[in-house]
Amino acid sequence: MIVKTLLAAVVAGLIAGVFMTGAQELRVTPLILHAEEFEGEAPAAGEQPAAADHQQHSSLNGAPTLGEMLAALSPVTSAYAHEGEEHEEGGIMFGMSRFSGTLAANLVTGAGFSLLLAGISLVIGYPITLANGALWGAFGWLAVHLLPAVGLPPELPGFPAAELGDRQLWWGATVLLSAAGLYLLALRGEIVAKLAGLVLVAAPHFYGAPQPLDISSNVPAVLGAEFAVAALATTLAFWIVLGIVSGFINDRFLKAN
Repeated sequence: MIVKTLLAAVVAGLIAGVFMTGAQELRVTPLILHAEEFEGEAPAAGEQPAAADHQQHSSLNGAPTLGEMLAALSPVTSAYAHEGEEHEEGGIMFGMSRFSGTLAANLVTGAGFSLLLAGISLVIGYPITLANGALWGAFGWLAVHLLPAVGLPPELPGFPAAELGDRQLWWGATVLLSAAGLYLLALRGEIVAKLAGLVLVAAPHFYGAPQPLDISSNVPAVLGAEFAVAALATTLAFWIVLGIVSGFINDRFLKAN
């Protein structure tokens, strides 16, 4: 039964990954391409680039190994995949086109998040069904995207950002604390549990996300805001589709057996 549940989760994740790729191509990718036009331009007059040896404002320095581990679990978008890569004609990695790379990343990410969702449902004893699939997806979006975005919103290429390891570590801690907090808020009836859930959700934001020292950028701020909204909207649609498809497959094929 567990094997069938995990296989169903993989199928649902692949379907959601394909949907996510289409949604990104419609709205997110055009914004990324627009932002790339500003890369390489000279900074505006009066703006001084940050020194290369400046340390970022964060108390999370010194944990690159954990940061690399969390990188494998971070949500991958076209913008995040862009960071640190050489711009070569014909592909973003291994000769694949931008669309192919985004599709591959979304398929892997969709399957991974779907397996994670299925595993959590098995551990806590609340199955994903068609009736509650959208709620499962909404809570997944809250924990993985919206709550972390309060401190680290989705960023376009060319936008200033703190050290990658610091951001990944803060994001990973925020996701774990948010997921635990949401569980206590939604599924536990005790007042103490709900108060503890609020504390867990708020804790990483009271601590503060790592921020860059230099916030100057050639990319217009309105473009960055538009990208953040588009990215959060597409990920919400991804999680809702993932939850509904997972619930449908579980009801249709697993309960029948």
